[in-house]
Order: sequence, then structure tokens, then C-alpha cells
Amino acid sequence: MYNINRRKFLGYFGCGCCSLLMPSCTTVPITERKQLSIISEAKINRQAAAAYEQFRKKTKLVTKGKQLTQIKNIGKRMEYAVSTFFVNQGKEDPTSNFSWDYVLVDNDKVINAWCMPGGKIAVYTGLLKITKNINALSIVMGHEIAHAVARHSIERASQAMTINLGTTVADIFLGGAINRTRNTVGKNTGLDIFQLGIMNPFGRKQETEADYLGLIFSSLSGYDIRESVNLWKRMADNKKGKEVPAFLSTHPSSTKRIENLSGWINEVIIKYPPIKI
Repeated sequence: MYNINRRKFLGYFGCGCCSLLMPSCTTVPITERKQLSIISEAKINRQAAAAYEQFRKKTKLVTKGKQLTQIKNIGKRMEYAVSTFFVNQGKEDPTSNFSWDYVLVDNDKVINAWCMPGGKIAVYTGLLKITKNINALSIVMGHEIAHAVARHSIERASQAMTINLGTTVADIFLGGAINRTRNTVGKNTGLDIFQLGIMNPFGRKQETEADYLGLIFSSLSGYDIRESVNLWKRMADNKKGKEVPAFLSTHPSSTKRIENLSGWINEVIIKYPPIKI
């Protein structure tokens, strides 16, 4: 049997990984941030569509009324504005394969909204008590749509797969040192060092990117993005005493979001004016 020392193996393994991953890098629209994408977008979209249908069947939905109409109207305006923006720029439309749909979930206790890969969007009635107006609601919907446009779900899944593979192989050659350290820290503190050191900061980066792109999408759709600051002040008031320290969270703090949005508003208004519908 041919023997190879650890250093040589890790070198070959690193080269192999690079050759696999380099062709799998994509670019986030507008921000142009490089991201890892080793999972098929079509596959993720199919899985999301199936999960969404199950969600619709099992969840109490609002099927008519002013609030649902507002959500659909905002969504339709964003669909058009986002697609038209990329076409006008002569760039590929990242939403061209989306099958858009919008639901309003009848749950006043949940302050949330989400957009699955492929454009499946849910807004909870509890959120509407915080948004209060269509401009603020457009900020939230723009943020959620931005996650789908930026393919954040694919990126998270790709990164998780890569980390798992890399740490497993490295641990073999380190005699299990990584897992022992992870388990020891976890038992003593109740915290996962990988979650704190890699996944949480990565999550905050994606959330910040979605805040920025969402602001752009809202502006392109003709909404008053200055309301974003008021929205997050209301969010902060609602979270008083309940917001976890930033390093434990996958989301930026409300204070940081207000700071970021305040710094972006004037630039976005000038660079991304409303697209005529």
C-alpha cells in the first residue's frame, strides 16, 4: 500500500477542494459579492415549492381582505420593478425562474415574514401591527425577496456542506481534536463554537446584504424607504428586553440595522429611483 504523510494529503485535499469549488462560485446581484453555490438552484426551488404547498395546507390563512390585497399589490410591484431593473441593466434577471405566490398567515402572535427560494412569500398578521403602513411593509417584503434573489439559502446549504466535509477530513488527521474541542466547549458553555464563530457571523452578513438589497427593491418599486428607520425603531421597541447579544444571533441588532439603513437611504434614493409601472 502506498503511504502518504498528513501534510501531503492535506495539500492534495486542498487542491482538490479548490478545483471543485472554484467553478461553483457565483456573484450576488448588485452587491457583486462572491458566494459559494455547489447545490442546484432548480433542486432547491423544487424542494421549497413542495414545502410551501405543505405549509399552505396545514396553516390557517387569510383568504380575502384589504391586508392580503396590500401584500399582493406590493409583491406585484416588486416583481415588475426588480425584473425590469435587471433587464434595463442588460443583466440576467435572477427572478426569471420564480413562481411567485403570496399568503397572509392568520397568526397575531408571530411577528415575521419569509420568502422561500423561488418566490414563495408568507407574511404573518402579527407583523402588520409593527409595519403599520405599506411603505414599512414594502421594506420587510423587499428584504425577504432579497434573500431569494441573492440565493442565500443555496449559499448557506453549500457552506454547511463544505464545512462538514472539511472538518470531518481534518479531524481524521488531527486525531479527533476538532470534535473534542467542540464537544468540550459545548458541554461547558452550552454554545457551539462553529455556530458562534462561522455560521452566526455569516448569517449576519447575509441579513445585512438583504437589508441593503431590500431597500433598493423597495425604492425601485416606488415606496418611501425613509420609513425603514421608523420601522426598525418600532421593531426595537417591541424587542426591548428580549433581544439577544449580537454574537449569539444570526441577525444584526436593531440598533445596527437602524445605523446601516440611515447611512444607505440617500444613496439608494439617488442611484435606484422608482421604475415606472
